[in-house]
Amino acid sequence: MNNRLVLISGCSGSGKSTLLAELSARGHAVVEEPGRRIIAEEMASEGKSLPWVDLAAFLRRAIDIALADRIAMSSHDGWVFFDRGLVDAASALEALNGEPTLRPLCMRHRYHHRVFMAPPWPEIYTTDADRKHGLDAARAEYHRLMEVVPALGYDVIELPKMSTSERADLVLASLCGDLINPDR
Repeated sequence: MNNRLVLISGCSGSGKSTLLAELSARGHAVVEEPGRRIIAEEMASEGKSLPWVDLAAFLRRAIDIALADRIAMSSHDGWVFFDRGLVDAASALEALNGEPTLRPLCMRHRYHHRVFMAPPWPEIYTTDADRKHGLDAARAEYHRLMEVVPALGYDVIELPKMSTSERADLVLASLCGDLINPDR
């Protein structure tokens, strides 16, 4: 099992993508959020798997993409950082319609034992063409994930509200001990 697949999750609009860009600039492999990729594809093709049109279809596609991303990056030698992933999509689908996808999928397809969670950060939160939901919905999403992620056996590290560079330093320092014992 590759324990170098690291999930960065949490609240929408809380600096996750900016953190991933910083980790990429430092030479680490990163995987863009499935949701943003789906929205770009669906908008280009006038598709219907958009979160504001058919949320269940959107989440099923996000699960498929997150699984493909994990498989594609599983043999990578260094750290791989995921901007959201399987846990996010599966837990959202389960919350939406009660489909019991979360536990079976997420226990079979694990990330590194530490998951970094970005909390709500109203001072930087914005909506855009792809993020139409407000801060209250983002907060609810965060609280759902803060229940789900530890219940799946992950150690949660909440990212402090600090500069992007400091956040990247914290993530990398938190993972340094795992270089000594990478099979944990």
